[in-house]
Amino acid sequence: MNTIDVTRRDFFTTAASGLGGIALSTLLDQQGAFATGAAANPLANKPGHFPAKAKSCIYIFLAGAPSQLDLFDHKPVLQKLDGQKMPESLAAGAKFAFIQKDTARLMASNRKFTQHGQSGMWFSDLLPHLGTCADDICMINTMQTDQFNHHPAQLMMQCGQARFGLPTMGSWLSYGLGTENQNLPSYVVLSAGRGSSGGATLWSNGYLPSVHAGVLLRSQGPPILDLENPAGLPDMLQRKGLDVLRELNQRRYEEIHDPEIASRIANYEMAFRMQTEAPKLTDLSSETKQTLEDYGVNRPEPAERSGSAGVGDQFSSFATNCLLARRMVESGVRFVNIIFASWDHHSNLDKELRYNATMIDQPIAALINDLKQRGLLDETMVVCGGEFGRTPLGENRPGRDGVTGRDHHPTAFSMFMAGGGVRGGYTHGETDEIGWSPARDPVHINDLQATMLKQFGIDHLRLTYRTQGVNLRLTNITREAGVIDALVS
Repeated sequence: MNTIDVTRRDFFTTAASGLGGIALSTLLDQQGAFATGAAANPLANKPGHFPAKAKSCIYIFLAGAPSQLDLFDHKPVLQKLDGQKMPESLAAGAKFAFIQKDTARLMASNRKFTQHGQSGMWFSDLLPHLGTCADDICMINTMQTDQFNHHPAQLMMQCGQARFGLPTMGSWLSYGLGTENQNLPSYVVLSAGRGSSGGATLWSNGYLPSVHAGVLLRSQGPPILDLENPAGLPDMLQRKGLDVLRELNQRRYEEIHDPEIASRIANYEMAFRMQTEAPKLTDLSSETKQTLEDYGVNRPEPAERSGSAGVGDQFSSFATNCLLARRMVESGVRFVNIIFASWDHHSNLDKELRYNATMIDQPIAALINDLKQRGLLDETMVVCGGEFGRTPLGENRPGRDGVTGRDHHPTAFSMFMAGGGVRGGYTHGETDEIGWSPARDPVHINDLQATMLKQFGIDHLRLTYRTQGVNLRLTNITREAGVIDALVS
């Protein structure tokens, strides 16, 4: 071909001799194709083990454990048995945090339940907005855990086991799949309320490289503490300092080949890019007035507040977090964990639960509907639930006036999912007449985790990390977990 015959298109697309080659090289380098050692990008977007239905996850964690019997699991027989002594058959093997077995009595819900959608899914009168999403929701009423105290149960729900030092599910997805936006973390945490008992252990990277840890993002003020440049430090000078630091870290990596050094380099670079990206993400000025109203971002706090939710405007904070979660998955963040505490209602259940349920009802429904309208729900999995459930017994702890709350109950509780290829308009499992234990189709936490990973194209048995001579994974290697096919479409 004569040089004068080379078209403009040929020049840009010929990989061997044109700008196409330069662009391709740059792209492959960003994805780690040409990289070695610490230069490899640990957050590069990676394929799963098989085709995925979900790309992002928004996990709304109701720390403290909401009462499924007053929100999701309708038990009309319990109404008839209200006040009767706990059956002897239940007392034999039961473990309680506070209930006194000898005087324990059944306690019905004071809520009114109605069915919603074509599916006829049950919700209590505290969740009218979520009821409108019934046909997009997969409700699981037979969740089970091995733990009946808060912190161990929260670790179990997030990490697959009740032990310190383990990666959470967000870390596992970050490790397995990377992120689609190299200017933002793959795993972001939004917290509201008074704080969960599990604290930062609920977004730890554990033994995985630290680049896969959850990044706590604030909805007010600077999105991330200590991210901004000190006064008087220009970006150019910061960039030069990072380049020197990268070179030193690279030399050290070549000496000892510690993968944590690659994470350190990636974290420094991510922090630099996030100085521009994160403030844009938390700026809601581009959202329409209708969107803000739908989520309830500007809702006032009710006059009757909850004593377990902490100080501040929790209604506005939680709604803002739900809207931020949508903006994050829209921007390519892999896993967003919204944590609200506390739902630990051992007493004053009706007042406390009314506040919390009213707070979450409108924003979560708005989130599901917003994702659906934007065409994102099919590839975004929304998951919502606590670490265990609540007893069908009233709590009779000595020193408490009356019986107005419920104790911890790991045997059967409710969680729900929407989007990401889960089965909408479906209620999985059924508990017995009083809601004590599953009558059919129990779902252990590890089974739920295996099912969630499958929707992301990951085989839970193959997503492993070798540490201390053992290939460890999210689902406990000492327990046989399996995918629950009925939960997915």
